[in-house]
Amino acid sequence: MAKPDNKGIYSFQDWLTWEGTWELINGKAYNTSSAPTSRHQFIVGELHFSLRTFLQNQKCYVFVAPFDVYFSENEQYDTPDHVVQPDLSVICSKDQIFKNGCHGAPSLIIEVLSPSTALKDFNEKFNLYQKYGVHEYWIVDPGNQTVHVYTLEDGSYQDRRLYTEDQRFNRSCSRNWRSLFSSCSGWNRIYMEILRRSASGVFFMSFSGSSYIKNDTQSPHSTYYL
Repeated sequence: MAKPDNKGIYSFQDWLTWEGTWELINGKAYNTSSAPTSRHQFIVGELHFSLRTFLQNQKCYVFVAPFDVYFSENEQYDTPDHVVQPDLSVICSKDQIFKNGCHGAPSLIIEVLSPSTALKDFNEKFNLYQKYGVHEYWIVDPGNQTVHVYTLEDGSYQDRRLYTEDQRFNRSCSRNWRSLFSSCSGWNRIYMEILRRSASGVFFMSFSGSSYIKNDTQSPHSTYYL
């Protein structure tokens, strides 16, 4: 099989045969081969630099797409149920890192919205990351200059926050980061700095040729995306 169609239901064995770069979520194929915009890549690069500078590859490791993350109902990663390529993945267990990617849920996943991925990021990926225990999920929205932050509590994203450039940041350290760092002060400083910069003009600077789309009917999150 060279390429899947958008109506079929597929398995990991099918995924292995596909040409190009694809994600597999709930048996559905999503093509990720198209090159992102310069603005999207600029934001991803800045976030990667900030996280990598803070974490220093000591307790957690930062990976940028293309990088496969595998989710499995029974932890059978030779035949996983889902394969995704988040824009950024922070993994805080070396035991999850393998030659072919990450086995199981990263501690933090960040997706930067683009026209082709916005609905999937807010819906399919949101549900997938929640189900498999991704502790924090950030959605960076360049069009609205906001950052959605979802934190897992008792198995679901009960803690949901929306950050903007002008908003005052006030957030306690979550249990996940307290278990990894002896003090939350350092993590909180970089956390707030990354969120502040993510929701500011530093990350959402304009590039020529930018275009926006609007979707009011297919998603509960009606907004403009770059």
